[in-house]
Amino acid sequence: MSKSIKLLAVFGVVFAASACARKAPVEEFVVVDPAPISMEPVYTGKYK
Repeated sequence: MSKSIKLLAVFGVVFAASACARKAPVEEFVVVDPAPISMEPVYTGKYK
């Protein structure tokens, strides 16, 4: 076989191996706790 065919075959194998080895990117997300809309009443005693 000629050198150019061997070279193309090597590049093809390397390209296929690198394409299979790639991992999917990890999606990052941030969870934010929503702020309370209003404060709940708190018992402080009868006349406070």
